[in-house]
Amino acid sequence: MSDPAISVAMSVYNGERFLSEAIESVLAQTWHDFEFLILDDGSRDSSLEIIRRHAAADPRIRVIARENRGLVASLNQLLAESRAPLVARMDADDICAPQRFERQIGFLAARPDHGVIGSLTFDIGERGESFPLDTAEHPLTHEQFLEHVASNGPLLAHPTVMYRRDVVLAAGGYHAAFRHCEDYDLWLRLAHQTKIANLPERLLRYRHYSGQVSNRHALEQQIGVAVSRQAYLERQAGRSDPTEHLDALPSIELLDELFGRKGVASQVRAHVARALLYSRSEMAGQGFELLLEHVEEGGRGAELWRTAARLVRFGEPRRALKLVAALAR
Repeated sequence: MSDPAISVAMSVYNGERFLSEAIESVLAQTWHDFEFLILDDGSRDSSLEIIRRHAAADPRIRVIARENRGLVASLNQLLAESRAPLVARMDADDICAPQRFERQIGFLAARPDHGVIGSLTFDIGERGESFPLDTAEHPLTHEQFLEHVASNGPLLAHPTVMYRRDVVLAAGGYHAAFRHCEDYDLWLRLAHQTKIANLPERLLRYRHYSGQVSNRHALEQQIGVAVSRQAYLERQAGRSDPTEHLDALPSIELLDELFGRKGVASQVRAHVARALLYSRSEMAGQGFELLLEHVEEGGRGAELWRTAARLVRFGEPRRALKLVAALAR
């Protein structure tokens, strides 16, 4: 059998709730020449049963079932087992527009200097309803992508992406140290090697709900994002990336030593603190202690004072007073 034009890579862990809809949206693509790799990462629900049922009805689906190893290991395994030169990412809780693959493969065929193409998204809630966000749109051109990197804007929605397999393999795939933001780190590494863009069409319905990773692991995710940005600046300056071979990131306190210069830990702490100001769970948890450390290092601004008022609304009056006292010193 000849190799397919596209390998679709989906990792699933306890994804039964939205899984069938996600799979069906891939099978309904107007571009038919693809293999669909679905890796069940040791699910404890009916995910594997759902996957096998769909695989029995469509020979393009290839099922990979094993014990739980986590998303980064799953993504790298899917990348290694893909047979096509192009890999399309897909998550188990989102919905592809029918023309997604056709539009993306056409873009990459016409632009050999681009290694990654995503798209805009239509954001939905748990029941498929519109989920409006007060955030900037993803960048459309590579030049805009680099501007978003500099301004800490959104880059790519991971499940919208199609990329050249050889380019991602040459970059080392997904790095284990950046768990919960492995895609963000990958985009920053690829930015030094290829052009990256997004199609202006909304080719994926991106689902938001309380159980997704960005809600459950916000603190670890934001620390990883901040460290990956520091690594990007190292590479941009022509220095070696000290995170390249790490299996896990050190604590923030050790980042100055890791990067070999002072100020990295403080910059990471400032990024994370300000990224979590609106997170009720983090302001009631570890994120608040990190915010206080940022203030003690000189962090100031109207948004921090507004956070004190927000803490009262969150039912955390003692923390609000503690923050006000730190800001007033």
